[in-house]
Amino acid sequence: MAEDTWPPALRDWVGRCLAQMTDSNRNEAHAEMKKVISEAFNSRTLWTIDWKTVTLASLEPKAPILGVKRKLGDPGPSFTPKKAKKDKVKLASTNALDTSAEELAKAKRARRFEREHELERQRTNGAYTSLADRVGTLSMIPNRVAYGAKTASKRNMYGRFANEDDGAGNDSNAVDWERFRIVGRSQDLFKHYLRLTSEPDPATIRPKPVLEKTLLELKARWRRESNYQWICDQFKSLRQDLTVQRIKDDFTVSVYEIHARMALESSDLVEFNACIATLWQLYGEGLRGKNEEFLAYRILYLVHAKNRSEINRLIGQLTPEQKAADAVRHALQVQRAIASSNYHALFVLFTQAPNMGGYIMDHIVPRERISALMCMGKVYKPGIPVEFITSELAFENAEETHKFLSDHNAAIYLDDSVPLSQRAFDCKTAFSTLAAEFETKYRKVNIKGSV
Repeated sequence: MAEDTWPPALRDWVGRCLAQMTDSNRNEAHAEMKKVISEAFNSRTLWTIDWKTVTLASLEPKAPILGVKRKLGDPGPSFTPKKAKKDKVKLASTNALDTSAEELAKAKRARRFEREHELERQRTNGAYTSLADRVGTLSMIPNRVAYGAKTASKRNMYGRFANEDDGAGNDSNAVDWERFRIVGRSQDLFKHYLRLTSEPDPATIRPKPVLEKTLLELKARWRRESNYQWICDQFKSLRQDLTVQRIKDDFTVSVYEIHARMALESSDLVEFNACIATLWQLYGEGLRGKNEEFLAYRILYLVHAKNRSEINRLIGQLTPEQKAADAVRHALQVQRAIASSNYHALFVLFTQAPNMGGYIMDHIVPRERISALMCMGKVYKPGIPVEFITSELAFENAEETHKFLSDHNAAIYLDDSVPLSQRAFDCKTAFSTLAAEFETKYRKVNIKGSV
């Protein structure tokens, strides 16, 4: 059973427990954690237990044994007058409480410092790069290659590692989840997508041979009917069956690539985002597909999302071979054109987008057209010929230019009585309107999720 098929509440609980472990209690806590998870799995209650209430006895704080010290020269109890004895006992009790609180605080700080030193030592050794980098151990996470738990020097641009032995067999604390792997038995070609709320039932899951037939039929249905809502629902259930069975191969890559293209064609950037995020993980595990094509889509998507820090990080990791690929080179040129406000080059690139890059640029172009008009309005006065705007901003014709301006409340011309193709856009009057439209519609990009 892979970690990515655990209930979210269980993954959160494991993270919390691992974060509390120290060198002194790690082995005991590991053993207790394995026992709790194994018992829950065997009793088929992984999805029903309230993991927020589950605690490990080995992680409970142990209060120090404290005593009341007597200063040198103080008389013993047998020499203390009755009233003074009462006062001393009361004072000793108060001091004991203060000392206990202080000792507990010191112990808490010591555990925190020990934890920080442990993490620093792990970062220095380059040993932890996935969930365990945050919680301090890999012994509860199977299939380390799949989750990138390898030396930092071998990290590639996908944030994963390759060509290194798993090493899980050397970890005596590791749980062998392979024996819990689910194999589906359903022969149904289609089924609706339902979010899992309990342990997956093999009787409702389709094995890989059936899923291959499903994919062929979905492609045929898309060509015939183009019913995206139904197709998307079927693809999500197909992806779910692949996930719960831990199927990660070339077929899995093709499923996500095909769904991503259909989502682009239907302007569904949310589902496209979900597909390309999983593809990035699959590529990072060494699986091959249309890597360069989707690398270009990723760059364009990040440009659309205005995620400059991630763009810079990604560009810094590109190899010369990747930069030479036509689609990637085009995406990089788009990024540079926008970064330098080279609108002429940008709209030429818009008309030359390879593969399905134009579908992503369709979401970029309206924002950049407004920016370009605002920039042009500062130079061309008193007006800009509509034909020039049509040509420069890659509109199909003057009517499309007029519609765009109308949709942004900026169809303002110097002379409305002449034919549309002969009109001049009143950039001075329209500037404030364009600025307001840009602030309202394009200053922030409303995209769910992230690549």
